[in-house]
Amino acid sequence: MRASPATSPLFDRRLHNGDGRSDHRRATVTTQDSHKRRTEEDTLRESSSRGTRRKLKAVLAGGIALGLGATITLAAWNDSEYATGTFTAGTFSMEGSTNGTTYAEHPTAGTAAALVFSTGFDDISPGDVVAAPFAVRLTAATTYDATVTVSSATPAPAGFAGLTYGIATVPAFADCSATPTTPTWIVAQGTALDSVAGATPFNLTQGTPPTTPGAAVNLCFVVTAGPTLVQGTSVTETWQLLAESV
Repeated sequence: MRASPATSPLFDRRLHNGDGRSDHRRATVTTQDSHKRRTEEDTLRESSSRGTRRKLKAVLAGGIALGLGATITLAAWNDSEYATGTFTAGTFSMEGSTNGTTYAEHPTAGTAAALVFSTGFDDISPGDVVAAPFAVRLTAATTYDATVTVSSATPAPAGFAGLTYGIATVPAFADCSATPTTPTWIVAQGTALDSVAGATPFNLTQGTPPTTPGAAVNLCFVVTAGPTLVQGTSVTETWQLLAESV
């Protein structure tokens, strides 16, 4: 489509070409206007570009800030609590005495206390009865009470016949004899030398205060010779008293 004569720069130059000046001014004005419009457009584009760059920088800066924020978010405070405890085992020990006064520990068969039997134990014959006292207690610094049981009776030689025994608790050390005073039998009289059948436990208490020994329990070992006892024979009997803390 052709441009309208009223709006076409080329038409204006041809219409006023008589002196050339009008054509030049029109062309100059038109050129200046065109240049001005281009300059304004360039300015707008540059301004828009700078705004875009600023936005881009802002976005990039925002991205960096977000990155730093993410890093800070990942950081965490740490704290700990510890607890400790020290555990100390209690003390528990039993000791015995063959005279009611001097006490010592006899923890193995090899260190067994030698009971002191009444007269005639070394020349015994059928129907004879001999006895020996033995006191037991918990040692000083023991921190528990105890239950005590006659846990074993071992004759040597094994299978020895002709003798039986019984064990009783008595009120005082001196109350032990072939016929003990006020006995409480913890092993019945007539029990075979290699048996602890029916043995009844008894109790020991710790000392008060704990730095002192506990109260003693007096035992009385009573041995009876039976009709099957063979002349000239000999036997060694070992009893074990087992204490368990309670």
